Amino acid sequence: MTIVTWPLCEQPREKLLRQGAEQLSDSELLAVFLGNGTQKQTVSMLSQAMMREFATVGRLLTADLHSFCAISGVGVVRFCQLQAAKELVKRMYEEPLTQKNVLSDVAQVSRYLRAQLMNAEHEIFAVLMLDSQHRLIAFRRMFSGTIDSAAVYPREILKQALKDNAAAIILVHNHPSGIADPSRADIALTKEIKAAMALVDISVLDHFIVGQGYVVSLSQQGLM
Repeated sequence: MTIVTWPLCEQPREKLLRQGAEQLSDSELLAVFLGNGTQKQTVSMLSQAMMREFATVGRLLTADLHSFCAISGVGVVRFCQLQAAKELVKRMYEEPLTQKNVLSDVAQVSRYLRAQLMNAEHEIFAVLMLDSQHRLIAFRRMFSGTIDSAAVYPREILKQALKDNAAAIILVHNHPSGIADPSRADIALTKEIKAAMALVDISVLDHFIVGQGYVVSLSQQGLM
């Protein structure tokens, strides 16, 4: 059953147009995305089943192909559609950073990094490669590890920065625990990478830590 067959006052699309997307529940938004159900399930039943399975929007958005398609009624096509939607959001946040000094809008950087790394189950260490005007060249996922830590090799960061012709970099990693407080190891690693980059005159401008819903800047905390 499609959304169109619902009573008009109950249709999520109609509600979205009348009241705005922010007024829809998670399952209603998902129903709009899905568009239709199956012969055995209405789109409402399907969207509610998916939210019960994943519990949170974050888990739904970061589900792998196997987990996503394990739910009856969804498949590879919808998985691909969801990945495309996620990538469009990331590129929306990325676009302004390629056109201006990233440090002129730390809030924009934070939104971009949250879109990239929030809800990841494992620790990911990435680098923002910047040009001489501190505009974004590329976001590079460099290392990933267990839920507790990632092995980070400064020489690999240096090699990639030279390959990208970066004049400066910003370090970033997530804390899967959701708590973005910098550890002593985070501070020590930052200093080690700064020393390595200084050998080739590449500046390390900041180190951001992504938690659950917020981002911490080591520079703003005076820990660089």
